[in-house]
Amino acid sequence: MSLLNQRLHEVRQLLSKKELSVSELVDASFKRIAETEERVGAFLALNEENARREARRLDESGSADSGLLYGLPIGIKDNIVTEGLRTTCASRFLSNYDPIYDATVVMKLKGAQTVTVGKLNMDEFAMGGSTENSAFKPTRNPWDTERVPGGSSGGSAAAVAAGQVYFTLGSDTGGSIRQPAAYCGVVGLKPTYGLVSRFGLVAFASSLDQIGPIAKNVEDAAYALQAIAGHDPRDSTSANVEIPDYAAALTGDVKGLRIGVAKEYLGEGIDPAVKQRVMEALKTFESLGAAWEEVSLPHTEYAVAAYYLLASSEASSNLARFDGVRYGVRADDPDNLMELYRRSRSEGFGNEVKRRIMLGTYALSSGYYDAYYKKAQQARTLIKRDFDRVFEKFDLIIGPTAPTTAFKIGEQVGDPLTMYLNDICTIPVSLAGVPAISVPCGLADGLPVGLQIIGKPFDEAAVLRAAHAFESHTDHHKLRPAL
Repeated sequence: MSLLNQRLHEVRQLLSKKELSVSELVDASFKRIAETEERVGAFLALNEENARREARRLDESGSADSGLLYGLPIGIKDNIVTEGLRTTCASRFLSNYDPIYDATVVMKLKGAQTVTVGKLNMDEFAMGGSTENSAFKPTRNPWDTERVPGGSSGGSAAAVAAGQVYFTLGSDTGGSIRQPAAYCGVVGLKPTYGLVSRFGLVAFASSLDQIGPIAKNVEDAAYALQAIAGHDPRDSTSANVEIPDYAAALTGDVKGLRIGVAKEYLGEGIDPAVKQRVMEALKTFESLGAAWEEVSLPHTEYAVAAYYLLASSEASSNLARFDGVRYGVRADDPDNLMELYRRSRSEGFGNEVKRRIMLGTYALSSGYYDAYYKKAQQARTLIKRDFDRVFEKFDLIIGPTAPTTAFKIGEQVGDPLTMYLNDICTIPVSLAGVPAISVPCGLADGLPVGLQIIGKPFDEAAVLRAAHAFESHTDHHKLRPAL
């Protein structure tokens, strides 16, 4: 664990001095996976043969001076396509799908000479908040294996928390990076929509999906973001903006920073212990010279309803391509084309995916479009305007990442509405398209609590600066589960 717990710049120094080889790093990763995977279940596929081959190649011909991420063992969420490495989206529908190309973020990480050790478990097609909706197995929280790791990027967060890899990539549609990061006591960053290319990300809700890093600390998350951010002409929603030096923003100085604390994020439904940890975090910011005051995001109450209408509508459209004809599994011996469609989708999709397709199809149908989908889009605009108004006066907004700590496996899987409400603090951020990070801010009943720091569009630097300053003056990120 000691080797895999070191910061990225510390590992780079060891590699530069030839005191450590890439092969030793990769060996340590696979050894840790072997020790913990039976209890955690973070991975759906391991890339052991190729990873060891790549490690040997880097040892023979690579150079640690080529980049900070050189030689690092990492994991990729299983809805991000990887050439020659099976990508299933944790669905039976794609159980036989071997991509013939890499996602842009995977290409960028290969260019940074990282080593992909495997693909990580998730809720099927990223639809869920507990990783219980995987078609293959649940992932367990390393802090308490009777509890969920969050979702949909539960495997990505659990792998980092268990010390299996240095960092991972997840995807965030309504909180699927930040919520599992909070539950597992690690750092999870959702960038501004459009900052990171979605090319090669299997689409759930195209106007919301965003890829981001999950890491053990803010500094490592900043380095990972630096590697994957940037304009991509293959993604029509990719933003052509200048990418700053995120590491340079980690000054530890937040003096004069203006913080808004949304009262809607600390009201009814928020666990008192979670609220207490957030208030303690605000005192830390006060002691560092930042100022905060209560603000209101009044349309937050509509966020969950608007999100599930919009996301389900986009899912209904995006998942129409899975029909048993083009790729993935198909039903055996159908009588006709319609039977092929019906049986392939019935047998390939799980219950949560079917639920959202049906909801989305209904919301988009003739006679209901204006009443549901259009109204949800209008609510989204109001939610975004709430953030715009607050950011006229404040630099950041701070609150809890999730209303509670991780719940027990099986506790909410039969109650979709309660499960959806776990994202009440993260969904408005996704609807507004702004960046946010979850950092550990203490424990409640022995389980991690996440602090969410929300920034202005494309101001990841300010988000990272505040998160790093908080982390530098607390020890919460140093806590590790006793696996």
